[in-house]
Amino acid sequence: MLACEVCGQALSSEAAVRRHLRRTHPGRQPRCPLCGAAAPGCEELRRHIEAAHPEPGPPGGRCPELAVGLPECPFCGEAAGRELEAHVRARHGHLLGAPGAGTGSGEQLYECPMCSLTCTNIQILEEHVDLHLQEQSFSEGGNMRDLELAQRLQTEEDKWQRSEEEKQEREEFKKLQKQYGLDNSGGYKQQFLKNMEREVDRGRMQPFEYHRRKADMMECLAFGIDDGKTKTSGVIEALCKYYQNENKDVRHVWLSTGVDHFQSSLGDRGWGCGYRNFQMLLSSLLQNSSYNDCLKDTTLIPSIPKIQSMIEDAWREGFDPHGASHFNNRLHGSKAWIGACEIYSLLTNLRIKCQIIDFHKPTGPMGTHPRLFEWVLRYYSTENEGGAKVVCTSKPPIYLQHQGSLPCFSGLNIREDSLKDAFIISFGICWMQNIKLLDCDPN
Repeated sequence: MLACEVCGQALSSEAAVRRHLRRTHPGRQPRCPLCGAAAPGCEELRRHIEAAHPEPGPPGGRCPELAVGLPECPFCGEAAGRELEAHVRARHGHLLGAPGAGTGSGEQLYECPMCSLTCTNIQILEEHVDLHLQEQSFSEGGNMRDLELAQRLQTEEDKWQRSEEEKQEREEFKKLQKQYGLDNSGGYKQQFLKNMEREVDRGRMQPFEYHRRKADMMECLAFGIDDGKTKTSGVIEALCKYYQNENKDVRHVWLSTGVDHFQSSLGDRGWGCGYRNFQMLLSSLLQNSSYNDCLKDTTLIPSIPKIQSMIEDAWREGFDPHGASHFNNRLHGSKAWIGACEIYSLLTNLRIKCQIIDFHKPTGPMGTHPRLFEWVLRYYSTENEGGAKVVCTSKPPIYLQHQGSLPCFSGLNIREDSLKDAFIISFGICWMQNIKLLDCDPN
């Protein structure tokens, strides 16, 4: 047993002496318990003991009781960290007792409020509780550092993920802008000139032809009218003659009033279907005297840039503000795609009564639309007087928007086998090509 130089308290080991001096006599000059040498402070005394009185062990090794940061055994200082409690129970059981048990000698027992261990010395208990608090503080400090690091790493990962998602969204948005002509790359005029220059470079157009067509285009754009070079007239008349004289397996045919076919040109190829089909519809309305009052200021077919301006005029009058915001209230000078809603706004602004009928999902097997055909049949067959095989009605063609395509619905026929065929006039094909959209048995 060793004794404290200051107060004479008996202590079990050198480590217990050092720990006792640091905690019980911090203001007194500590002396080495082995040789009596004085030291200015506890840290200097620790270094003295390590140098002058080394304990057996591997060269360069550190004694467990001198480990920095981990709580030590309050009795001998030889164990620290997570092994402390098991060490105390095994090595110093004679100083401890079960909670509530007597000592047999009438001594007072003191119970640890944190682990329920008991001892007979209140000072030892205080030191034992201090070790609990030090160990808890050390553990919590490590956990907090780990938690802060994990939170910082998660924050950085979330920030990187958001940055990548925003980058991908911007790229997708640019692709959509380019696809639908909203990328500020110019409109009809710019595309017309660019494609003609390409034709000249490939030897398909002579320079004098380039300048002549450029002058014609500029004149038409100045007056706001279509040059008519892609127009084909007499479509309905040709269909009527064909079904009256040549086709034998058709029971009934209904055709719209006269309509001219307008094909795409160098200036709108790839995006002008909505405008070209409005030109087809308007060509039919101009042949019907019922619309003379509404179209008194529109006696000629407008050019595509003029149609864009007419839609913008409708937006300024308050038609379809939601649709206008999609285009940022601007169409002129762009290659923006348009559809039925924009044409509805334009026609309504011209005081022409029209409506949008939405067949938003298939009503038949394999994605077919029998209800659409039933509606078209009712639209045209109201003028089937006398049971004639071919009826040229006074009804305008139907502006059809289907999966991004915008053809004109100009008629319907029912064959002898009760199957229905539609007459579709598309801006991108020759008017003589008849596209069958649906075959369905109404029964």
